[in-house]
Amino acid sequence: MLLGLILLNINLRSQYRMNNNYVITEKSLQDFYNRISSRIRSGFIVKEKNDKLPFAILTREPKIVNHSFNLVLCCLTFGLWSIIWIYQTLSYGREKRILISIDEDGKTFEETCY
Repeated sequence: MLLGLILLNINLRSQYRMNNNYVITEKSLQDFYNRISSRIRSGFIVKEKNDKLPFAILTREPKIVNHSFNLVLCCLTFGLWSIIWIYQTLSYGREKRILISIDEDGKTFEETCY
Protein backbone atom coordinates (compact mmCIF):
# COMPACT_ATOMS: atom_id res chain seq x y z
CA MET A 1 0.00 0.00 0.00
CA LEU A 2 2.87 2.34 0.81
CA LEU A 3 4.39 1.60 -2.58
CA GLY A 4 1.10 2.57 -4.23
CA LEU A 5 1.07 5.90 -2.40
CA ILE A 6 4.66 6.56 -3.42
CA LEU A 7 3.85 5.79 -7.05
CA LEU A 8 0.90 8.18 -6.93
CA ASN A 9 3.12 11.03 -5.79
CA ILE A 10 6.00 10.59 -8.25
CA ASN A 11 5.42 13.68 -10.37
CA LEU A 12 4.17 16.13 -7.75
CA ARG A 13 6.82 18.76 -8.42
CA SER A 14 6.00 19.21 -12.09
CA GLN A 15 3.00 20.86 -13.68
CA TYR A 16 0.71 19.00 -16.05
CA ARG A 17 -0.50 20.69 -19.20
CA MET A 18 -3.61 19.34 -20.86
CA ASN A 19 -4.30 19.35 -24.59
CA ASN A 20 -6.57 22.39 -24.23
CA ASN A 21 -3.80 24.46 -22.60
CA TYR A 22 -5.26 24.09 -19.13
CA VAL A 23 -2.56 24.35 -16.52
CA ILE A 24 -2.87 22.23 -13.41
CA THR A 25 -0.86 23.71 -10.58
CA GLU A 26 1.11 21.86 -7.97
CA LYS A 27 -1.49 22.76 -5.32
CA SER A 28 -4.37 21.23 -7.27
CA LEU A 29 -2.28 18.16 -8.06
CA GLN A 30 -1.42 17.79 -4.36
CA ASP A 31 -5.12 18.02 -3.49
CA PHE A 32 -5.86 15.38 -6.16
CA TYR A 33 -3.34 12.93 -4.68
CA ASN A 34 -4.48 13.68 -1.11
CA ARG A 35 -8.05 12.76 -2.02
CA ILE A 36 -6.89 9.54 -3.66
CA SER A 37 -4.79 8.69 -0.60
CA SER A 38 -7.66 9.31 1.80
CA ARG A 39 -9.97 7.10 -0.27
CA ILE A 40 -7.34 4.33 -0.37
CA ARG A 41 -7.10 4.50 3.43
CA SER A 42 -10.88 4.11 3.66
CA GLY A 43 -10.83 0.86 1.68
CA PHE A 44 -10.93 1.83 -2.01
CA ILE A 45 -8.70 0.30 -4.67
CA VAL A 46 -7.38 2.21 -7.71
CA LYS A 47 -8.75 0.49 -10.83
CA GLU A 48 -7.67 3.01 -13.46
CA LYS A 49 -5.39 6.04 -13.37
CA ASN A 50 -4.23 8.51 -16.01
CA ASP A 51 -1.45 11.04 -15.44
CA LYS A 52 -1.82 13.07 -18.65
CA LEU A 53 -5.40 14.05 -17.86
CA PRO A 54 -5.28 13.53 -14.11
CA PHE A 55 -8.12 11.25 -13.13
CA ALA A 56 -8.51 8.03 -11.20
CA ILE A 57 -11.33 5.53 -10.88
CA LEU A 58 -11.51 3.83 -7.49
CA THR A 59 -13.72 0.94 -6.39
CA ARG A 60 -14.69 -0.59 -3.09
CA GLU A 61 -15.97 -4.14 -2.84
CA PRO A 62 -19.39 -4.65 -1.27
CA LYS A 63 -19.49 -5.28 2.46
CA ILE A 64 -21.24 -8.37 3.75
CA VAL A 65 -24.44 -7.68 5.67
CA ASN A 66 -25.13 -10.16 8.48
CA HIS A 67 -28.80 -10.91 7.82
CA SER A 68 -29.26 -13.39 10.66
CA PHE A 69 -28.01 -10.85 13.23
CA ASN A 70 -30.25 -8.17 11.73
CA LEU A 71 -33.24 -10.52 11.86
CA VAL A 72 -32.69 -11.09 15.58
CA LEU A 73 -32.40 -7.33 16.20
CA CYS A 74 -35.51 -6.74 14.11
CA CYS A 75 -37.50 -9.22 16.22
CA LEU A 76 -36.18 -7.78 19.51
CA THR A 77 -37.12 -4.21 18.53
CA PHE A 78 -40.54 -5.22 17.13
CA GLY A 79 -39.59 -4.30 13.56
CA LEU A 80 -37.95 -0.91 14.17
CA TRP A 81 -34.55 -2.32 13.26
CA SER A 82 -35.87 -3.17 9.77
CA ILE A 83 -35.29 0.45 8.67
CA ILE A 84 -31.58 0.18 9.49
CA TRP A 85 -31.43 -3.31 7.99
CA ILE A 86 -32.86 -2.11 4.67
CA TYR A 87 -30.44 0.84 4.64
CA GLN A 88 -27.46 -1.47 5.27
CA THR A 89 -28.56 -3.85 2.54
CA LEU A 90 -29.02 -1.10 -0.04
CA SER A 91 -25.91 0.94 0.72
CA TYR A 92 -23.34 -1.71 1.70
CA GLY A 93 -24.51 -4.57 -0.47
CA ARG A 94 -23.11 -3.34 -3.79
CA GLU A 95 -19.81 -2.22 -5.25
CA LYS A 96 -19.07 1.49 -4.98
CA ARG A 97 -17.14 3.33 -7.71
CA ILE A 98 -15.93 6.91 -7.68
CA LEU A 99 -14.09 9.12 -10.15
CA ILE A 100 -11.58 11.65 -8.84
CA SER A 101 -10.33 14.21 -11.35
CA ILE A 102 -9.17 17.77 -11.89
CA ASP A 103 -11.38 20.04 -13.98
CA GLU A 104 -10.28 22.79 -16.38
CA ASP A 105 -10.30 25.35 -13.55
CA GLY A 106 -7.77 23.30 -11.60
CA LYS A 107 -10.25 22.16 -8.94
CA THR A 108 -10.35 18.57 -7.75
CA PHE A 109 -13.76 16.90 -7.79
CA GLU A 110 -15.30 13.52 -7.04
CA GLU A 111 -18.21 11.86 -8.80
CA THR A 112 -20.01 8.61 -8.22
CA CYS A 113 -19.78 6.21 -11.16
CA TYR A 114 -22.80 4.03 -11.89
